[in-house]
Amino acid sequence: MYTQLADWYGPGPWILLIPLAWIAVVVLVIALLRRTVWRRRACGFGAGFGAGAGAAAEHPLAVLGRRYAEGEIDAEEYRAKRAVLSESSKGDAGGGGAR
Repeated sequence: MYTQLADWYGPGPWILLIPLAWIAVVVLVIALLRRTVWRRRACGFGAGFGAGAGAAAEHPLAVLGRRYAEGEIDAEEYRAKRAVLSESSKGDAGGGGAR
């Protein structure tokens, strides 16, 4: 008696397409995350991941805090500059009228 399974030698080389398709999906997801989510968070890491031509500029208070932590400025200068930056950010958020 002849059956269809008697001539079947396995799935063949096309079975490799399924793992390759999953690998392509994973690579596309990682590429999408690198271009969107991870790049936005990279600006807080300084010269590490994502820094370079496309990195966002640091906030002025963050730059001031970094300079104080590295010892470039002393505590008195830090407090004075922080007060000026905090004052200007509060004044800008209030309205929008000319001074």
